[in-house]
Amino acid sequence: MSSVTGTIQSSWVWWPWVTSHGHLILAALRQHVVLTAEAVGIGLVISLPLAVLARRLPRTEALVVGTTGALYTIPSLAAIGLLLPLTGLGYLTAEVMLVGYTLLILVRNTLIGLAAVPEEIREAARGMGFGPVRMLLRIEMPLALPAIVAGIRIATVTTIGLVTVTALIGLGGLGSLIYDGLNREFHTPLVVGSVLSVVLAVTADIALVGVQRLVTPWARAARG
Repeated sequence: MSSVTGTIQSSWVWWPWVTSHGHLILAALRQHVVLTAEAVGIGLVISLPLAVLARRLPRTEALVVGTTGALYTIPSLAAIGLLLPLTGLGYLTAEVMLVGYTLLILVRNTLIGLAAVPEEIREAARGMGFGPVRMLLRIEMPLALPAIVAGIRIATVTTIGLVTVTALIGLGGLGSLIYDGLNREFHTPLVVGSVLSVVLAVTADIALVGVQRLVTPWARAARG
């Protein structure tokens, strides 16, 4: 029996475990996707107004970029430790931490996109009677979309990697498999969690490239 156990422990992928734990693997994958999507979505809702504010009021840009940059520099484990007294041990702590890491990426890319809009296009829009809100929604945001989507891609891939850390507070998605494998010195869940995390990141990035091409056909035409 000990030799069989040793074989299972040392095998990089023990397929009987994979087939018998399919429901567990799918649940971990689902949680990983949900945590990532919610973090990036909430981060986008927060970062877009911040970037517009920084663009409209240049004096606030240093504050916005500096604050989001400070959040980005906090190590993930330290961020969890700082949040625990405020948000408790659970889902809210994980999401607050993950959202915080998306903000700098999304704010900076949105600012880059808005700054790249040619001034002559803005002048032409003003000449046609466009007000600030209409110009933002009809001119500036569409032209800034390539940079914004590029930021979403970076934030998504980064968040997929960070989600694994939340296994320390009982979440983690695929990270829970990785930590389980490490704790038990059992390679199979570790390999399954690691491989699926990479596959998820690559798939998300490819999908977002497709979305970027779909929503910005003019950018593709210009490159062609």
